[in-house]
Amino acid sequence: MKPDTRALAASGLAEIALRGASLREVMERTAPRLPDPRDRALLMALLSEGARWWLRYDAALDELLARPLRRKEPAIHALLVLGLVQLEVLQLEDYAAVAATVEATRALKRPALAGLVNAVLRRWQRERRERIARLDARPDTRHAHPDWLAAALARDWPAQAEAVMAADNREPPLMLRANRRRGDRDALIAALRDAGQAAEAHPWLADGIVLPHSTDVTRLPGFAEGTFAVQDGAAQAAADLVDARDGQRVLDACAAPGGKACHLLERARAELTALEMDDTRAARIRQNLDRLHLTAKLVIGDAGNPSAWWDGRPFDRILIDAPCSASGVLRRRPDVRLHRRESDIAELGVLQRRILHALWPLLAPGGRLVYATCSLLRAENEAVVADLLAVQADAEVVPFDLLAVQADAEVVPFDLPVGQRAAVGWQILPGDGDLDGMYYAVLRKRP
Repeated sequence: MKPDTRALAASGLAEIALRGASLREVMERTAPRLPDPRDRALLMALLSEGARWWLRYDAALDELLARPLRRKEPAIHALLVLGLVQLEVLQLEDYAAVAATVEATRALKRPALAGLVNAVLRRWQRERRERIARLDARPDTRHAHPDWLAAALARDWPAQAEAVMAADNREPPLMLRANRRRGDRDALIAALRDAGQAAEAHPWLADGIVLPHSTDVTRLPGFAEGTFAVQDGAAQAAADLVDARDGQRVLDACAAPGGKACHLLERARAELTALEMDDTRAARIRQNLDRLHLTAKLVIGDAGNPSAWWDGRPFDRILIDAPCSASGVLRRRPDVRLHRRESDIAELGVLQRRILHALWPLLAPGGRLVYATCSLLRAENEAVVADLLAVQADAEVVPFDLLAVQADAEVVPFDLPVGQRAAVGWQILPGDGDLDGMYYAVLRKRP
């Protein structure tokens, strides 16, 4: 018997929102049960939008239900959230969305609750206008961001906070990175178009290709041959800022899943060490290296404890893509807003400082270190870099504005007019140039 896609999505969303599971792991575990790619696409849409808008429609159910269902019937509660998501976000036909959601209660083996599900969704339709007005009046439910994060964005980016949260709730384009060592970007775009994809060259990124919607990338021409990788444009900027050259020793710390390491190797024939502490995540680096036909030294180790893995030879370039709150990538990872807590920021700051201070001595005199996060919070970005600058007399800031990247004595053209200067470094905000949020600081060690 064919599984019910909405029932599977409801069970998965309950795991994500109420039990802390990641959207990725739920999707990877559940999708194989649906052989039809259309059903898998619907599953992904339901899980993604359900996580993205959970804080809005979960709050709506508090008023629609006489008794909460979260604890006693978590899958039915999640199914109701998905019913509202289908009506308001995916904008499916009212009758089809309601009928299919009611039918899913039976697939979840809760037929006695079918009437309740139907009544709640019908009530929402009758009272829709006034209920939406109430949700829109509250900052947390208007953009479905937790209170603490909305407050942090308003504090750090007062003029941009509303636009940032709105951008977090829009579907991002699918961005690819052409592998220079396996072919030409224009030829890859032509092959993608021949396969029916509306592929365009990114206007600012030399290796970037933009597709308007997500798709199964494994079915795209050139995937198996390693002619491209999936990587948002904001992350592609790292290779320009690191500016690795042939023959240099390069360290990519906290390297999983390997996108930036691979991009560096596509740009330069460098001696690259990809460092990752987690065995499972390190395996993904190896998979990406192999598929893209690239070679690097893969090391399992703690970036904050170099004595356990460093061979004593300094690096000419170091990239630190530090563990962070991921507050800049909520549009691609909507479940993060459900799992991250305000208390995490201070803990992450301690870890970020430990890594940055531990790796600075590994940089050769005259070398360049790029500190990056996918965070929007100043406590994880400028504050961390400023602490290093306060104690390392040999550290100097390399100014850049992502219009032209300063590379030692020369200027490398890099036409990316997005983001803005931070106190130290540069911040790309979600939606700037239709990119994810990323922070970059470039430091040089004085000879």
